[in-house]
Amino acid sequence: QVQLMESGGGLLQAGGSLRLSCVASGSIAAINAMAWFRQAPGKQRELVASVRTGGNTVYVDSVKGRFTISRDNNKNTVYLQMNSLKPEDTAVYYCAGDRRGTGLDYGLADSWGQGTQVTVSS
Repeated sequence: QVQLMESGGGLLQAGGSLRLSCVASGSIAAINAMAWFRQAPGKQRELVASVRTGGNTVYVDSVKGRFTISRDNNKNTVYLQMNSLKPEDTAVYYCAGDRRGTGLDYGLADSWGQGTQVTVSS
């Protein structure tokens, strides 16, 4: 089971951009789905985006057209490019790995990172 570590969070104004990175301690090539979740204060954790080994991506409606998820299996890294950020994007962002690719829709994953804070001011 790989360990995941996120980086790239920060504080910025609305309309800005950030790129989150998630580095795995081992190979992610065999992990069917890698994903980013987020959790805002007082809210449930939400699946933001996922990317499969074949490259297929899925996004929650609220970030479509603004966020892009990608994975580099050679670097064992997953990215989340976030553009046109809004205050409602403020949350702790978590990287997750789902080896079979069947648990993400239920909030389940085999590996989780510790999270990185993203704060967007208006």
